[in-house]
Amino acid sequence: MTGRNMSHVIRSPEEIVIYFSLPIMFVLVFGYVFGSGMAVPGSGYREYLLPGVFVMTMLYGLGATASGIAMDVSRGVVDRFRSMPMARSALVVGRTGADLLRALLEMATLVVCGLLVGWQWRNGLASALAAVGLILLLRIALTWVGIFLGLVVPNPDTVGVIVFPLAFPLTALSNVFVSPDLMPQWLGTIAAWNPLSATVAVARELFGNPGTGGDSWPAQHPLVLAIGWPVILIAVFAPLAVRRYQRLSR
Repeated sequence: MTGRNMSHVIRSPEEIVIYFSLPIMFVLVFGYVFGSGMAVPGSGYREYLLPGVFVMTMLYGLGATASGIAMDVSRGVVDRFRSMPMARSALVVGRTGADLLRALLEMATLVVCGLLVGWQWRNGLASALAAVGLILLLRIALTWVGIFLGLVVPNPDTVGVIVFPLAFPLTALSNVFVSPDLMPQWLGTIAAWNPLSATVAVARELFGNPGTGGDSWPAQHPLVLAIGWPVILIAVFAPLAVRRYQRLSR
């Protein structure tokens, strides 16, 4: 099932263009537009921003996941798979594997683009790989959210409309662009506990890029949340997605 999903990408050149142009656009637009107008003490804004862009790209990737699953459901592909002698979880687990491979390609593209605009990791290769691993862990968790969404709303067009209004506030209310300490207190509290903020904070620390700091519990223990949030999301949405898949034809 993983190979099936990847073959669809390879056979659709327009999807390849979209997959790789989106992260490149994120890096260039946010790096230069925001980077030209904001400053971070002790370092450039691009080094502060790029780890957030990495995580933001992983978040928006759930749109492709949800749309792909919804398309399979609407075309009756899922019903055909259910009639075959295969594990009930094969479709959703295979989709997760394909999205992880795609995320690896996206991360490679993002890192290259980041290096071209002046970003760099400063704590060695091992720490950089650990940061990438945590970012991909969040992507896996978000993939399960996308799978569940695609099964609940089996209409590709509707899913595409739903994802952006959900993803944009989640990105804005985080530490991707600015420190939560610069927000009103109630917004800053929401941003500090945002699952994206934890992964971004740890990624900045591991990459050796400037961070936001702060005295709140989330700011002092970002690694706990960077691991805990994805585990919680997977524990909740993976069983829901598999159960929803099993009940589609009932």
